[in-house]
Amino acid sequence: MTTEEKPQLTDIDLTGYDQIEVLGAREHNLKNIDVTIPRNKLVVVTGISGSGKSSLAFDTIYAEGQRRYMESFSAYARSFIGDMERPDVDKINGLSPVISIEQKTTSKNPRSTVGTTTEIYDFLRLLYARAGEAFSYLTGRKMERQSQDQIIDTILEQYAGQKLTLLAPIIKSRKGHYRELFVQIAKTGYTKVRVDGVVQDIAPKMQLDRYKIHDIEIVIDRLVPKVEDRYRLSQSIQTALKQGKGAMQMLDGSGQLVYFSQNLMDPESGISYDEPSPNSFSFNSPYGACPVCNGLGVVEEITEESVIPDKSLSISRGAIAPLGEYRELWIFKEIEAILKKYKLNLTTPVVKFPEDLLHALMYGTEEEATVPSKKFVGRGDGPEDYYSFKFEGIVNFLKRQQENSTDKIQEWLKDFMVIKPCPECEGARLKKESLYFKIDQKNISELARMDISELTEWFTGVESRLTDRQNVIAKEILKEIRKRIGFLLDIGLDYLTLDRPLRTLSGGEAQRIRLATQIGTQLVGVLYIMDEPSIGLHQRDNVKLIDSLKNLRDLGNTVLVVEHDKDMMLESDFILDIGPGAGRHGGQVVNQGTPEEFLKNQYVGAAGTSTTADYLSGRRAIEVPTERRKGNGKFLIIKNATGHNLKNVTLKLPLGRMVTITGVSGSGKSSLIHETLFPVLNRHFYKSKREPLPFKTVEGLEYLDKVIEVDQSPIGRTPRSNPATYTGMFSEIRTLFAELPEAKIRGYKPGRFSFNVKGGRCEDCEGAGMKKIEMEFLPDVHVMCETCKGKRFNRETLEVRFKGKSIADVLDMTVEQGLEFFASQPKILRKVTTLNDVGLGYITLGQHATTLSGGEAQRVKLAEELSKKDTGKTLYILDEPTTGLHFQDIAHLLDVLNKLADKGNTVLIIEHNLDVIKVSDHLIDLGPEGGNKGGNIIAEGPPEKVAEVKGSYTGKFLKMELEGQKT
Repeated sequence: MTTEEKPQLTDIDLTGYDQIEVLGAREHNLKNIDVTIPRNKLVVVTGISGSGKSSLAFDTIYAEGQRRYMESFSAYARSFIGDMERPDVDKINGLSPVISIEQKTTSKNPRSTVGTTTEIYDFLRLLYARAGEAFSYLTGRKMERQSQDQIIDTILEQYAGQKLTLLAPIIKSRKGHYRELFVQIAKTGYTKVRVDGVVQDIAPKMQLDRYKIHDIEIVIDRLVPKVEDRYRLSQSIQTALKQGKGAMQMLDGSGQLVYFSQNLMDPESGISYDEPSPNSFSFNSPYGACPVCNGLGVVEEITEESVIPDKSLSISRGAIAPLGEYRELWIFKEIEAILKKYKLNLTTPVVKFPEDLLHALMYGTEEEATVPSKKFVGRGDGPEDYYSFKFEGIVNFLKRQQENSTDKIQEWLKDFMVIKPCPECEGARLKKESLYFKIDQKNISELARMDISELTEWFTGVESRLTDRQNVIAKEILKEIRKRIGFLLDIGLDYLTLDRPLRTLSGGEAQRIRLATQIGTQLVGVLYIMDEPSIGLHQRDNVKLIDSLKNLRDLGNTVLVVEHDKDMMLESDFILDIGPGAGRHGGQVVNQGTPEEFLKNQYVGAAGTSTTADYLSGRRAIEVPTERRKGNGKFLIIKNATGHNLKNVTLKLPLGRMVTITGVSGSGKSSLIHETLFPVLNRHFYKSKREPLPFKTVEGLEYLDKVIEVDQSPIGRTPRSNPATYTGMFSEIRTLFAELPEAKIRGYKPGRFSFNVKGGRCEDCEGAGMKKIEMEFLPDVHVMCETCKGKRFNRETLEVRFKGKSIADVLDMTVEQGLEFFASQPKILRKVTTLNDVGLGYITLGQHATTLSGGEAQRVKLAEELSKKDTGKTLYILDEPTTGLHFQDIAHLLDVLNKLADKGNTVLIIEHNLDVIKVSDHLIDLGPEGGNKGGNIIAEGPPEKVAEVKGSYTGKFLKMELEGQKT
């Protein structure tokens, strides 16, 4: 082909390369829709809950991107992975490589922290290994290294004329008889050793007391140092350092021990450290981890309170909780023998036991006691029929059980254990030596315990506090650390510390950390798909998040966000609204365009009216109540709470009202409510063993009769859990099917209709409907069971039908369909109705718990509580119940919460959403900032009062919201 014939760039059809086209999407409830997404823009996909947003973004676009990526693997690699099912879509044009950043916490591993995930801690390890200064943990002196020549010069200058003994340390503070070691030393030609401070000849068959701790050094040479004998001195020192692995000792003329080392060493105490490497500062490496807690920072301890929770009981009545009530067990006979010494017995209440007896029961005795053994081994009446023993104590007994028992028993024993900071490292996770390497007087653990804003201040101008050598080494490392810290600041996570375990983060926080990591990779030409990244963010921090997403876009990426946040939508480049309803009523495009076009709500080809545009434009709104509840005039008061960053906070909670706890991220809301208030109430009402964070007193417990915490944790961790089983509805449904004539003829009981019991379930998948495939180097994959096709039951069970529907058909119904289907079944209808009332009409009754979002799981729990009878004296605690909710869904949720408060109950909500905040009866605002700069109550009262408080970020945004409602 000639030059003239070659295709030119202008001849190539680039149509579609500036956009991503989705044609004929039918996944889940999507109704064969065509969607065009502009490339290199910030695009928001919105719509009411269950409308099909995630079906489009994750189950169609992301799934197809992932499938195409897998297709690029070799046939050999794909044979391990298997074929990925193609999403139900005709075609997707212009699809870029796709990265999904979801709300899920990435790891339950306690070793994964904010620092390790963002790689900041990895760079800190490198910084301390290369530029850290070592100090002695005994004397605090700076550790020194000496070369062989320096050691020789020191000896010739300071010890000339003295009779010296050069020693090579071999054993330091270890038990053993060391018979073989002495033979080995003798074979190498040495005749003398220094054992525990005494120089002696090596004797034939020489050995030590194996149960005592010993120090052993080889006597290398005895000499009087002279300049002319420098060669001999040099050879002896070289030998001593070789035998002592870089360390040597010397007895001077007065018998004083002097230490030398080519490694880091404290000349005063003689202790030395190994040369540091990055692993020396890793709590995931044996070279750096604390030997007591293995790098976890905490240990599990059995406490007297957990073993004997109720001292009013006697041992025979079950005072020792792990043992239960009296049975013919050997340990009860041993305890009875101990009690006899105190003239007590097994029926004596534990509260009457003296302190030394309690200690003996818990930790054992040194004195022997006797138990008649004939009752157990059937021997005669002679004196030999008594068994002498030393009681090991309940604590040691349980520890032994934990070490030598099954997983099930070990799990049971955890109920009697309390997690406490490690006594060795005090929570720092690292071994002692690693914690004595410092930069600017800080060890690595002290930096890891700083929040990101403090860390930023510490690293600002740190070069001026370093030596010239340290600055040369640290220059590039500091650049990388500052860059990553900056990403966390930009997305509003300045209150997190580097040592915060990843499993303790909310889904939104974990997602934003992954977002920060992605920004740091500086990738270009990628399609990022995110699921509500604004979850858990205060309006102040939301601005930072939006700027970060725009930065990701400006790098040359397409950012597709499933979101309900008003600010995010208005700041985006393009909005796509899926609806008009949820479930079967959704799945269509009801509005799309730039924010300006979107607000006009005039999209040609819309499948219905866009409620999103109505709420965004102000044509519809959640109204501020004309009158707020006064409550019952009573209060629940927690005084002087000091846990985490709380600064002596006194919480005065008005009862019989809807109260919202507000404040910027990290201000102390969860510490005050979830970790102080709720554990106090849980312990009072339900005898929970969970310890609250420190506080002084609690008042007003008599005004409540129960507390219910509705959080966002999963309703189950396997596909066997679903809304029907969680709410108890499935038991009623199984009973209904068992009462049908066909079931009675066949002799089927309710258990026949359970997928957890043999008989009626599909045995190929054991009623799961799915099969788990272990993927070795990839996460496990669940695929549909080929035998039952996901129906969970065998053919005979499915032949029993109610109103033409099998038990599997019922589980596949949406909540909305269930309202009509169970209209004549009051018990079932009540539970279905409450699920619908909390905005879950679109989920199926048998939907796998693992597929529910945190917000959906929370609303399932709320529905379960609503279906119960209430007394009007209940405290409901909800953590961000608006997660995943559209404006219209929030209005429905508020109706439900208002009904609870109208009955006299107290509804306590932790929330950032201004629609919830503005309709609350009472606000308690924490701050003013996050982390160590938070932890104070800075405003409280009705929303109108808080809106006027200067210094309250909540008040600032609330004032704008309230004024916007008036205009």
